[in-house]
Amino acid sequence: MKRSILTLAALAAGAGLFAQPALAAVPDAEVVSGGTAYILNTLLFMMGGFLVMWMAAGFAMLEAGLVRAKNTSTQCIKNIGLYSIAGLMFWVIGYNIAYPGEFNGFIGGFSGIYPMQGVGEADTETGYSVASDWFFQMVFCATTASIVSGTVAERVKIVPFFIFVTVLTGIIYPVVVSWEWGAGYLDSEWAFSDFAGSTLVHSTGGWAALMGALIIGARLGRYGPDGKVNVFPGTNIPLATLGTFILWLGWFGFNGASQLAMGTVGDVSDVSKIFVNTNMAAAGGVVTAIILTQLRYKKADVTMALNGALAGLVSITAEPLAPTVGQSILIGAIGGAIVVFTVPLLDKLKIDDVVGAIPVHLFAGIWGTLIVAWTAAPDAGVTFIGQLVGVVMTAVWVCAASAVVWLALKYTIGVRPSEEDEVGGLDHAEIGVEAYPEFARTT
Repeated sequence: MKRSILTLAALAAGAGLFAQPALAAVPDAEVVSGGTAYILNTLLFMMGGFLVMWMAAGFAMLEAGLVRAKNTSTQCIKNIGLYSIAGLMFWVIGYNIAYPGEFNGFIGGFSGIYPMQGVGEADTETGYSVASDWFFQMVFCATTASIVSGTVAERVKIVPFFIFVTVLTGIIYPVVVSWEWGAGYLDSEWAFSDFAGSTLVHSTGGWAALMGALIIGARLGRYGPDGKVNVFPGTNIPLATLGTFILWLGWFGFNGASQLAMGTVGDVSDVSKIFVNTNMAAAGGVVTAIILTQLRYKKADVTMALNGALAGLVSITAEPLAPTVGQSILIGAIGGAIVVFTVPLLDKLKIDDVVGAIPVHLFAGIWGTLIVAWTAAPDAGVTFIGQLVGVVMTAVWVCAASAVVWLALKYTIGVRPSEEDEVGGLDHAEIGVEAYPEFARTT
C-alpha cells in the first residue's frame, strides 16, 4: 500500500499536478443585482438538488446489482421508500432541528412543521428561494439513509427498516447537521469544517449502518465456523456499474451546489473548480483500487473499482474547493486504497456489509474530514483537533442513537426475517414481486 501511494504521489508531483496554475485574479466583487443573484442562487440549489435526488437512483441500481437475485425487488422498494420517508420527515421535523437559528448548540429546536415561508413570493433579501434551500437540504438527508440500506441488505425486514429510517432522517441526522451547518457547537467552538458532508452525511450514514450490521448480524451462511468467508456474488454487475456512474454524476450537484451561491463571478469560478476536483478525486480512487487489487489478488476487481470511485468522491466531499487538482487526486486515491484494505478487514471481523458502504462512506468519510486540516485555506482556522472532535462527536451520537433504535426494533417487532424467508429470498417473502422470477428462488 505504501509503495503504491508513494508512487502515485511521486508521479503526480513529477508532472506538476500539485502546483496551482497561474490564473488571472477573479473579480469576486462583480456582483449582479439582488434579483438576478436571487435567481442564480436559487437555480444552483435547484440544479444541485435534482442531481442529488438522482443519486437515489444510483444507490438503488448499485444495491440492486450487488445483492443476490432473490432480494433485488426488496432493495428497490427500500430505496424508493426511504427517499419518500426522508422527504416527509425532513418537512415535519428534520429541517427545523438542523437549522434552528438561536439554540444551545447541541440539540436543535423544534418549531413545528416546516412552513415554506416565501413560497409564491420572492424575498431577494434571503438571496435564494426558501423552497429551493429546503429541497437541496432534504435530498442530503435522503442520501444518509441510502447508505444504511446497502449495508444491511438481504437480512432485514421492510417495516423495521423503514421505522429506523424515520428516526434517522427525522432526528439523528438533523442533530448532527445542526452542530456545524446549523451554526451549533462544532462550528462555533471548534471551527469544524465539512463543506458538503464527508462526516455530516456520509459518516453519519456509515455509523448508522455499522450499528445495524453489528446488531442485526451477518447473512445466513456468510461466515463459516472455520473462519471461511463465503462469497455471495452480486446478480448484475452492469447494473451496479450504472448505479456508480449515476452517483458520480449526482456528486457534482452534491459538492458543486454546496458552494451555496452563484451570484458573483468568483462563486461561479469556485463551482467549476469544485466540479474538477470532485471528478479527479473519483478518478484517483478508481485507478488506485484497480492497481491495488491487481497487485494483491493478481486480478482487477470490478466491485472494488466501483467502490474506489465512491470512496474518492466521499473523501473529497469535506473540502472540494481548496485543494489543488493534484491534492484532490491524492485524496481520492487514498480513499480508494482505504476501500481495498478495509473491505477484507470487515470480513475478518465478521461484519457483513453487502455493498461495502462502511468502508466507502464511514472510513473514507473520516479520512476526508481529517485531511481538511491540511488542505483548507490557511486563514480558515481549521485544525486537526477540531476536525477530530467533529468525527468523534458524530460517532458517539449516531452510534448511541442508532443502537438504541436498532435494539428496540430487534426486541419488539423483530428485525430479521425467518431463516426460511431469508433463504428463499425477501422478494418472495416481503414483496411478492420477484425481480427475476425465472430463476430468483434458486440463486
